[in-house]
Order: sequence, then C-alpha cells, then structure tokens
Amino acid sequence: MDETVAPDGVREWRRSPGGLVSALHPSLAHTQATWVGWTGALDAAPELPDLAGVRLRAVPLSKVDFEEYYEGFANSTLWPLYHDATEQPVYHRRWWESYQRVNRRFAEAAAEAAPPNATVWIHDYHLQLVPAMLRGLRPDVRIGFFMHIPFPPAELFMQLPRRNDLLYGLLGADLVGFQDQYGARNFTQLASRVLGLPVRHPEIEVNGRVVRVGAFPNSIDMADMEALARRDEVVKRAAQIREDLGNPEKIILGVDRLDYTKGIEQRLKAYRELLSDGRVKVQDTVMVQVAVPSRERVAHYRILRDRVEREVGRINGEFGRVGVAAIHYLINQSFDRTELAALYRAADVMMITPLRDGMNLVAKEYVASRVDVSGALVLSEFAGAAGELTDAYLVNPHDLDGLKDTLVRVLEASTGDTSRRMRMMRRHVRAHDVRAWAQSYLSALHDASGLGRLVL
Repeated sequence: MDETVAPDGVREWRRSPGGLVSALHPSLAHTQATWVGWTGALDAAPELPDLAGVRLRAVPLSKVDFEEYYEGFANSTLWPLYHDATEQPVYHRRWWESYQRVNRRFAEAAAEAAPPNATVWIHDYHLQLVPAMLRGLRPDVRIGFFMHIPFPPAELFMQLPRRNDLLYGLLGADLVGFQDQYGARNFTQLASRVLGLPVRHPEIEVNGRVVRVGAFPNSIDMADMEALARRDEVVKRAAQIREDLGNPEKIILGVDRLDYTKGIEQRLKAYRELLSDGRVKVQDTVMVQVAVPSRERVAHYRILRDRVEREVGRINGEFGRVGVAAIHYLINQSFDRTELAALYRAADVMMITPLRDGMNLVAKEYVASRVDVSGALVLSEFAGAAGELTDAYLVNPHDLDGLKDTLVRVLEASTGDTSRRMRMMRRHVRAHDVRAWAQSYLSALHDASGLGRLVL
C-alpha cells in the first residue's frame, strides 16, 4: 500500500501498482483478507481504511525498533549472512532481543486479526519467529511462511548465535516455502543436523506435527506488465530516452537497489575494462545504471554508494566526451512503473548480475516488457531467476573476464539468437506468473481445500 498526500494535505492510502496485494487481489477480494504490516512510519500505527476489499492492519515500530530490529538484526545480521556473507554479518545481543519483541508484536496482531480457522501467510526474513509464536497463540489457524531471499547452507547458517530459535520459529508453520530447491534442501538439512529432527524431504516431523517444505519460485503479473509496455506513452517515452542518449546502437541497462549483493561494482568494472580495451566504444554503446538507495544509515551501504559513485566518475572522466557520457548514473530519482517500462523498452541489453539474489523480479519485468520479442538479458547464475530463465545469457559475476566476453557476445549477437531466447523466456514467465505462484503455494498449504479467510 502507498500513502499519498493530496494538495489540500489530506492523506490517502492507495493500492500499490505492484506487490503481493495487487497480484492477489482477484482472489483476496472474495476471502475477507486482512493485510498486517508496517506502514513505514515510526511511533505510529494509524487506523487504515479497507483497500479494494482488503482490510489493513498497521503494526507500529519505534525508532529503537527500526534501528535494532530492522536495520540491525534483519539487515545487518540476517541479510548479509543469507546472501552468502557477501559482507560480514554483525551480531549484537540487543538486536536479537528487539527482533524477538517485534516478531511477538506481529504475531499478536495476526492472532487478533485472524478469525477462527483462518489461514495466515507470513512473508520473509524479518518475521521468522512469527510462525511458532502465532501457533502458540492460535493453534486453530493454518500457517504458511514464504522466504523471499536465499536461505543459506548449514556452513553459513550455523554462525548465527540463536540459530535454533530461528529454525524452531519457522517450524511453527504448516508449510515453509522457498524460492528454489537449494533453499528448501538447506532448511531440511539444518532441521536434521542442528535440531536432530526426523526428516523425510520434503517433510519434517516436529512435536508430533509434520511440516512440509517446498520450492515456489516467485513471479510477476505478466499480463499487467505487457499491457503497460504497449501503452502509447511508454512507447513514445522509450523513443525519447534513446534520443536523449544520442541514439546509440546499443543501450545497456541496469536497475537495482543500491545493495552490495547486486554486483553493481563488478558490472561497472567490467564495462570500464571493455572501454579501455577498445572492445566497446562510447560512440556506439551507452550504459544506464539506475540505483535505488536503500538502508543508507547502515555502514555497508554508505561505503558502497561512495565506491559506486567514484567508479562512475572515473569511467566518465576517462571515456566520456563533452555532451556524451559513457555511463548515465541515476540515483535519488523517483521512477514510477511507466518510466521503468519505458527504460526496459529502450534498452537493448539488460544486465542483472547479483552476487546472490533470491529471485530478482526485475529480470522477469524486462522479459515481460519486450513485447516485440527483442532485447537480451544478461543474468547472473546466482539469481534465483536463472533457474527459470535458462535462455538468458548466464554469467558468473565474480569472473570479470567471463562477464566481459559475454557482454561482447551479446552486443554482437544476431537478431535471430536474441529473439529466440526472448521468445522462450516470455513463454515461461507467461505460464509461471504471480497468480500461478500464489495458487501453487496456497494449494500446497491447503491441499486444494479452499482458502478460507486469509491474513497476510
């Protein structure tokens, strides 16, 4: 949900153009669903109106909660560890206490919102203790949990000081879902190795209950993205973007949150070396990097931003000319879905090269936007999407020479090759859109017995 402020100062809540509620709304509108979440405001939990048939329930976070639970344990301890320890995780006991406290608050809010025998679907690494807490409060409800980010192997997860508590927290669910089989397998191995529980994959026995584990790759609203990409305003804006960039032969695009897991530095270094080697020329090719700032109060992110900005400045200083930049770096700008769709349509090559990513829905958005079956996707082997979009040009972002060679190969690829690959990827995303994902998960959770009343 998004909060908007009208010119007269009146605050309104509107359904977000993307996101889970938007994707599931056709189903949710008939299930008396309630969405329980944080509004983004500190020290406030406003009364929210129903939104397109979905009840909204706000859970408050204080400034201390935000610093210790969100920025601390969730994003300075769990996030780096779950992304293969790309940066060193930080451990503080008070962060764990805050994580427990906030998870308890969410569990109590869900318990209060859920009618008898309801379904509660809990999402992501911020709330891994909620399933067990909620089961203790409401044993009558059916509980699902879905992890949107990678789930690490035992060798990494076992570094966590409170690893048992997190595992038992997740095992409070009836179904624990992951983006891929690797995450599901890592979780079942940990349940056996760390907790000593009986495991017959995909089932874990705990306290006389059976918890099922599975892979459910997340996706996008393909039809909605296609419709947006076909709009006249998007087509015209895409043409204007190409003109503003000097109508180069090839436009390379990156769209990422400014996060150390996204491989932005490796991508920029590879591009700089290609320019230096003369294998790519500024007069023919331009790169556009959109970086959306996030978690800027966390030290890792401030350092990353400085390094990226220095690299962009170095590339433009060495290879740009008056009026012609080698890289257009766009940060701290608001990009709505229409502008993003135009960028997707304008780009000949999309580079998505994370060092580790649970799925990366930007890759699927790019594929959906290529309604003329043109364009090429360069995709990291370590993004969850690589397991589905096998016709992308797959790369190892740690191998700079391999990344450079693949980018040159893509820039020189025939239209026949790129079109064939794009056609296959579009076919896959269309058959495995976000509605298919939700239906697959909820059917597994309920054994196809119906949704009942849903609390998210």
